[in-house]
Amino acid sequence: MEPADERTVMHFLGGTPRFRAEGARSAFALGHHAEVYETIAELVQSRPRSGVAIVHDNPTGGGIAAVRERLIVESIWVPVVAACKAPDVEAVVAAIKAGALDYVALPLSPERLSDVLAANAAQIAAYASVHEKMVAARDRLAALSPREREVLDQLAEGHANKTIAQALQISPRTVEIHRASMMRKLGASHAAEAVRLWLEAKVQMNGLLAA
Repeated sequence: MEPADERTVMHFLGGTPRFRAEGARSAFALGHHAEVYETIAELVQSRPRSGVAIVHDNPTGGGIAAVRERLIVESIWVPVVAACKAPDVEAVVAAIKAGALDYVALPLSPERLSDVLAANAAQIAAYASVHEKMVAARDRLAALSPREREVLDQLAEGHANKTIAQALQISPRTVEIHRASMMRKLGASHAAEAVRLWLEAKVQMNGLLAA
């Protein structure tokens, strides 16, 4: 087996010790690095910042949805690939709807793991950086007053100051004041930059990320 050109950190979560050991062996055989966690609490404690989590799907424990929710709450931005011995259509659909990138059948041979990585390489590489941008943008927007946020919402829809004033029932001069304050808080030098931050804060990644 040829070693990988670029190492990916693979986090194997849950399931049996055999699942985690097989996954780690396959990852190392491909030239990647592997970490194993029996529980989501262990993974959260280690706070991974890159790579991909291969998660044993356990519907009785809330399944992939529960894992994704915990990762989001903890601001851990690693993508999830679900795994189980014989996934049925319902399990795959539920996992993908919960935000999993893919679903792989066990056992995790090096060949099977390599196929999963190749199919999702771009999403895995982009995942953390996109989420970090989204969170940073949301943090900036959180500093806005309700009125400043309304002005930004209107601006993002392409409205001019006069139209915004009419929609919000305030004077154009008041719109200018709120707009200037909003731009200052966002650290934006022009309207397009403010709208970009607005979009990043609202981003929904179809099949790649979940907000």
